[in-house]
Amino acid sequence: MLIDTHAHVNFVVYKGDGDEVVKRTLAEDVWLINVGAQEDTSRRAVEYAQRYPAGVFAAVGLHPIHLRAEHTEAHIDEYETVEFSSRVEKFDYDEYKKLAQEPKVVAIGEVGLDYYRIKNNESGIMEKQKEVFKKQIELAIDLQLPLIIHCRNAHADILEILNSYFMIHNSKIKGVIHSFSGRWSQAQEYLEMGFYLGFNGIITFARDYDRVVREMPLTRLLLETDCPYLTPIPFRGKRNEPSYVKYVAQRVAELRNITFEEVAEVTTRNARELFKI
Repeated sequence: MLIDTHAHVNFVVYKGDGDEVVKRTLAEDVWLINVGAQEDTSRRAVEYAQRYPAGVFAAVGLHPIHLRAEHTEAHIDEYETVEFSSRVEKFDYDEYKKLAQEPKVVAIGEVGLDYYRIKNNESGIMEKQKEVFKKQIELAIDLQLPLIIHCRNAHADILEILNSYFMIHNSKIKGVIHSFSGRWSQAQEYLEMGFYLGFNGIITFARDYDRVVREMPLTRLLLETDCPYLTPIPFRGKRNEPSYVKYVAQRVAELRNITFEEVAEVTTRNARELFKI
């Protein structure tokens, strides 16, 4: 058994066959968490979770890129570019709290900071992202749910904010740094606060995070796909889906020189413990 802790089958790219993708995933003994990026995708994540008696869960949250409207060719990371549109959304604490209290919602996410497309003279949007991130941290603490954190070119600020809450709330703040993209020293800081690190198809075709995957405690590692993005080898160039998480697990096993079965067992236990599933 495996758990894809970060999927987006709730996104419009799966509009025609999302349920087929989910059924195919479950048939391969893979569970998944659909992660929202704004109110409508969060709501769809909840709807997906409630259609299935087991194995499908939801996270709700407002992604930092949706705090302003733009249409651009977006770099998902340094490896992948997609056509992208975002519409501005104001964070409504009460509405997201209501959504987060629905059955099978297991986290607040995808939340965090994304400075990738912010220019030097746009400090206002950075402050807005921080403000909304803090509100969603407070929502997670209020509901005792873990955070699914997006970080793009913003590790210093993410760490500063998390540390400020950790000093006050300690064990009440928990979660995963999704698609970890930092240095080993930053990984250590997150791990010291008890956070998990999520890895996806990037590790199958890039070597940037090999050291982190090898040296971090396996008991703090989560598997994810971030589908429809970041498709692993051997399916690069095609739409990603949750069942492909097995290729991420295989790469973790290779990097750590352990069996696939051990990776599956430990990372599944990690996900079940963090998300209470």
